[in-house]
Amino acid sequence: MSESVSSIRVDLGERSYDVRVGSGVRAELPQQVDALGEGDVLVVHDGPDRPWANEAIEALRRAGRRVVECILPAGEEHKDIRTVEKIWDAALEGEIDRRGIVLGIGGGVVGDMTAFAASTLLRGVRLGQLPTTLLSMVDSSVGGKTGVNRPQGKNLVGTFYQPSFVLCDVDTLTTLPRGERIAGLAEVVKSAWIDSEQSVVMLERDASSLREGDAAATIRAIEMSVRLKARIVSEDEQETGTRMLLNFGHTVGHAIEAALEYRGIRHGEGVALGMIAALRLSAALGENEAGKQQEARLVALLRELGLPIHLDDYLDENVSRHLISDKKRRGSSIRFVLPGPPGALEIRSIPVETIREALFR
Repeated sequence: MSESVSSIRVDLGERSYDVRVGSGVRAELPQQVDALGEGDVLVVHDGPDRPWANEAIEALRRAGRRVVECILPAGEEHKDIRTVEKIWDAALEGEIDRRGIVLGIGGGVVGDMTAFAASTLLRGVRLGQLPTTLLSMVDSSVGGKTGVNRPQGKNLVGTFYQPSFVLCDVDTLTTLPRGERIAGLAEVVKSAWIDSEQSVVMLERDASSLREGDAAATIRAIEMSVRLKARIVSEDEQETGTRMLLNFGHTVGHAIEAALEYRGIRHGEGVALGMIAALRLSAALGENEAGKQQEARLVALLRELGLPIHLDDYLDENVSRHLISDKKRRGSSIRFVLPGPPGALEIRSIPVETIREALFR
């Protein structure tokens, strides 16, 4: 294992945990599980052809753990309560008890549903995450938000439930389809824009390397994103204030995903378009004097990374209708993240009609 592995602490008192980032860090899995004490392990993943899950199961069994396996159908369209029931049933039929450990191996869909199942199974069992997509490493595996989709919208049912450990091994990204890896870069851009001018400049400098999957550039991007999220989650675990900044790009992005029934667009691609929408809205409201220049800068970065930039191709009445179901809506308004320049974002309650007028023209 590389000596360059970094450890990022999510400071939540007795529920604090470390996010380990680097090449080969998945080799720590048996010792991370051992540190939690006794208990069988339920390994949840989304396909028998996933080499990292197979490797993890063998490593745990060699270490003397009894492993129960649960294979989920792949894809965002299966992120629903019926799939969560498969996890519950696999655990109960496999006689996982309250000492058990539930381990999610895969992308954000697997991680979210595994965490939701762990938070409710036997009123809560311990959870570990081994994310194998860039999106899940920089976003969904860290911070304890779980969720499943409903016909009315994305992630409308969920809990806050922190893992005991997270292992972000960049080696697992080598088997990702190029488009899937690139889509995850949208959440990296989101994190950088929230964080600072320095972080955005780093991404602009590393853009071509990130697009091509360079390991060193990818590790820098993951570390930046995880450090930002760890800091914000430590301040506001249950999203009553500062943590809402992490929704930058998600309000319109989620609406686009839902309107397309989670088919033909990846979550990161929706977030990329949603960030453009947020900057456009900010400029329309007069909240960002350099709004057009900032939008142009963001579009240039997204284009260089290989992410979609043609927002107007997606904005239609169906997307507008899905905005109404956003979980951040309060009455006729939505709590919206309005961006200024990097490092300067605010959360504002904006009437739905104002958003529609600014974007759906």
